[in-house]
Amino acid sequence: MKILLIEDNQKLAESIKRGLEPDGYSVDIVGDGLVGQQRLEAHKDLYDLVILDLMLPGKTGTQVCVAWRDQNIVVPILMLTARDTVEDKVLGLDSGADDYLVKPFDFAELIARIRALLRRPTVLVDENIVVGPLSLRTSQKQIFLNDKALELTLREYAVLEYCMRHPKQVLGRDQILSSAWDYSFDSFSNVVDVHIKNLRKKLGTYGKTLQTVRGLGYRLAL
Repeated sequence: MKILLIEDNQKLAESIKRGLEPDGYSVDIVGDGLVGQQRLEAHKDLYDLVILDLMLPGKTGTQVCVAWRDQNIVVPILMLTARDTVEDKVLGLDSGADDYLVKPFDFAELIARIRALLRRPTVLVDENIVVGPLSLRTSQKQIFLNDKALELTLREYAVLEYCMRHPKQVLGRDQILSSAWDYSFDSFSNVVDVHIKNLRKKLGTYGKTLQTVRGLGYRLAL
């Protein structure tokens, strides 16, 4: 799952990012409200969830929320704030946030809130995705080949999931990279090629269906 974290406290943002990544979440950090608003508007199909601070430079969290909802951007939003009055909570929820978490918070609660938001039907579409002999069960974070679970790393799972959501389409390396790694990852790295190579091995005789399209990227031809 890909998360956009809009938080101007860099230390807190990095701490959240480090805490979420072991659970398979890829986190992009933005420290300005206006920049964060523009990032999601430009990449609204890329992110599964937004964690949004209330008090931000550029634009406040409530202003950003209202702008997104006015554009019918339905990505779930978890708002973070140090303000804990009922009025502040109502303001955040009325602006379009799906949930509200007061700082300081227990990290286990943050994880639980994220999981709850991602379980909502409007977010977790295509709970079971089937492409040829491959089947994806998002709730279990598992991919099966002819009903046998594949032993995949978190990144391998993310790459193959992205390919399965776009079967027979040519996917550029940058597209795959942005779906499974954070926004700042080195686009000149060969990490995508390495993961595709490893996936081909794990797919066995079906590995050849992860085709290389010279000069463009890769395609899952199932």
